[in-house]
Amino acid sequence: MSPLLKIRAERDQMSAIERRVADFLLENAHLLRDYSSQQLASALGISQSSVVKFSQKFGFKGYPDLKYSIVQAVARGDGADEVASAAPANGHPHSALADALWQLKAQAEAATRLINPPEQIDAVARLIQRAGKVYIIGLGEDGIPARAFATRLSMLGVLTVHYVDAALMQAGVSTTAAGDVLLVFSEHGRQPTLCQISHRVRERGGHVVTVTRHTPNPLRAHAELPLLVSAHDERSHIEPLLYQSALLHLLDLIFVLLCESSDERRGQLDRNLEHMQDLLDS
Repeated sequence: MSPLLKIRAERDQMSAIERRVADFLLENAHLLRDYSSQQLASALGISQSSVVKFSQKFGFKGYPDLKYSIVQAVARGDGADEVASAAPANGHPHSALADALWQLKAQAEAATRLINPPEQIDAVARLIQRAGKVYIIGLGEDGIPARAFATRLSMLGVLTVHYVDAALMQAGVSTTAAGDVLLVFSEHGRQPTLCQISHRVRERGGHVVTVTRHTPNPLRAHAELPLLVSAHDERSHIEPLLYQSALLHLLDLIFVLLCESSDERRGQLDRNLEHMQDLLDS
């Protein structure tokens, strides 16, 4: 696994000093060969021991081992962030922009896969597969992927209860039974009402799955199974795109697992798609 990918995946969990080291390594990986730990510390205005501790956090004995691993990764081309800043000689400028955006999305998706072990994904799929009801809620922009995923589950024949209003969800979960699942979408996980709803569901024997950023947050603490998204960029118009792309890829994986785990589910999906097409054709 590329050390650059590991660093990118864990960035949202880092302290301010660690993020400064991480950002420098990610942005200047191709120049790292020329930096000693003291030179890196001086460039960032931090202590040399901070650089050493950062290296050890990722399983390396010290900075020289981390630097060697990153240099090797760059040489192999598995983790460098460099993208063409200009269009090909015979290409349109949009080509370079599209390639750069695609690479950023691919990096976010790879980092998100790294922090969600396959066992965790399988466990979420099993909970949904066995649930009597699946409650889904997302407020504001979080409601967009929540609604889309609720629709997909319904197409598979999963009894899905989707809310866009926290007050209504408070009343709705009063019918939660043991084995039901609450899936909560909240990028930053800070809404107290969603924490209260999650607590009520667990009190009634339900399971709580949260979908948040890979950051410490109150909502994540209420989850039996947290799904995490790692996506960051300094540009405010790019970062939301990376988050949504990585999140959708994660949800797509769960959907495919549900489809492939049951012939009955796939049959229900096919029938529902046929019914929808009939309605569109009529």
